[in-house]
Amino acid sequence: MNNKNHLLKIKTLGELMASGYKSKSIKDELRDNLIQKLQKKEQLFEGILGYEDTVIPDIERAILSRHNINLLGLRGQAKTRIARLLVQLLDEYVPFIEGSELNDDPLNPISRYALDMISVHGENTPIAWLHRDARYVEKLATPDVSVADLIGDVDPIRAANMKLSYSDERVIHFGIIPRSNRSIFVINELPDLQPRIQVALFNILQEGDIQIRGFKIRLPLDIQFVFTANPEDYTNRGSIITPLKDRIGSQILTHYPKDIEIAKQITLQEAKLSKQQTKVEMNDLAHELLEQIGFEARKSEYVDSKSGVSARLSISAYENLISAAERRMLINGEKNTYVRITDFIGVIPAITGKIELVYEGEQEGSYIVAQNLIGKSVRSVFPLYFPTPGKLKKKTEESPYAVINDWFTGGNTIDISGDATDKEYAAELNKVTGLKALVQQFHPQIKGTAQLFLMEFVLHGLAEYSMLSKNPLQSGLQFKDLFSSMFNLGDQNN
Repeated sequence: MNNKNHLLKIKTLGELMASGYKSKSIKDELRDNLIQKLQKKEQLFEGILGYEDTVIPDIERAILSRHNINLLGLRGQAKTRIARLLVQLLDEYVPFIEGSELNDDPLNPISRYALDMISVHGENTPIAWLHRDARYVEKLATPDVSVADLIGDVDPIRAANMKLSYSDERVIHFGIIPRSNRSIFVINELPDLQPRIQVALFNILQEGDIQIRGFKIRLPLDIQFVFTANPEDYTNRGSIITPLKDRIGSQILTHYPKDIEIAKQITLQEAKLSKQQTKVEMNDLAHELLEQIGFEARKSEYVDSKSGVSARLSISAYENLISAAERRMLINGEKNTYVRITDFIGVIPAITGKIELVYEGEQEGSYIVAQNLIGKSVRSVFPLYFPTPGKLKKKTEESPYAVINDWFTGGNTIDISGDATDKEYAAELNKVTGLKALVQQFHPQIKGTAQLFLMEFVLHGLAEYSMLSKNPLQSGLQFKDLFSSMFNLGDQNN
C-alpha cells in the first residue's frame, strides 16, 4: 500500500470511504501483488531452493488462477515453509471492523456483529488495521479434529449470559476457519482428517456458506486455502476424499533436491551452529559425502521409499558431524580442528531417527543400515576423486593403489582413534607407504588438512571396494589387509 501511513490514520468507516479505499478478495490481493513482483523481477519464496523451475512456477500459476492449493509431497520438502511465505504476497495492512471476530471488511461486512455495528454507528463505525503477519492461520490435521474446531458450534454459556434463545445466531461460537476470514488458512496433513470432517469443508470451498447445529448461515468467507499432504498418507492413515480433491483448484507436486549442490545449499541455510563451532573446518568433500547419505537412503532397499527421507536428515547429520569434531577438539584441548571421516560415526543418530525401514531393514537393524548408507556414500563419491579400484584402462597397467596394498599385505595395520589429536591423526595416516603420494598425484593442489582428509578417504574407499579390511575399534577404526583378516577369522572359527 503506497499510502500506508495515511491509511493507518483512518479510524472510522466514513474516513475509509472518503479515502477512496477499494477492498478486494484475498485471492485478488495475492494475484495483484504477485503480478507486480513478477513484472519487477523481484525474488519470490526466498530460501526455497531447488524449486525454481518446478514447484514455484506451479504455485505462481495457481495464484494467478485464484486457486486453492494442495501441496503434495513426502516429508521434509518445504511444503509448510512455502505456505508461510505466501504471506509476503499480501498487502501489508487491510482494514477491518474493530472488535469483529471474523475480520469483517468494513466495505463488505458478513457477520451479525459487523452488520449491527454499522447499523448503529453508520459512518462512525470504528475500524482497525490488520497486519499481513496476523493473516496466516495454520492447523495440523489430526484424527481428533472436530467440526466444532474447524467450523463452530452452539455456545450454551454465551446463550445463557446474553439470555438468547438457541434460534439466535449470536449463540454460535465460530471455529478456526470462519475466524480466518480474509486470511491464508493452512491445513497440514489433510488426509489425517476424518472423511466426515472433510465433508464439512465442501460448502466452504465451493459455496462459502456453513451449517452449524441446524443453522444455515450464508457467510461468504474470503479465505485462501492451502493444504499439505503426503502421498503415503493416502494408503497409511487415510485419504483425501474425491469430492474434496475435486474442489481444490491446483495440486502441486513437491520433490527432494535433484543434485548434491542444491542439497548442500539447503543444509548450510538451515543448519544451526554456534559461534564456537566455527572453529571446526569442513571441506567440500566431507559435505558432499554427507549429502550423498540422503541420496543413498532414498534408493536403499532397506529404507521405505514411500515414507521418504526428509531433508532434515542432512541438516541434523551436518550439525552432528560438526559437533563430533568439536567434541574431539574440546577433549584434546585444541583451539581448532577439522572434520575427519571417522567423525561420521557421529551422524548415525541423525540417520536412524530420520529413516523408516522396510522388513529387511528392520532385520538388519537401524544402526547397521546407517553404517551401510555411510559406506555406500563413500563408494559412490570415490570414483569422482580417484580411479575406481579394479578398473584399469590397460591390463598391463599397475594399479595406482599397489604400493598401499603392498604395505598392508606386509602385515601392517593402522588404528585411527575417534578421539586422536590432530597430530596423532596425521602421524597415523603418514605411516601408510604410498598414501600421501597417491593423493599428491591426483590432487596436487590440495594441501594441509584437506590432504589428510583425502588420505583417510582413500582408505575408506579401498575398504568399500573390498581391497582393505575396515574393522571397528572401541573408539575408531582399524585398517588392515583384507585377506589376512579373512584368514585370521577362519583360524578363530577353527
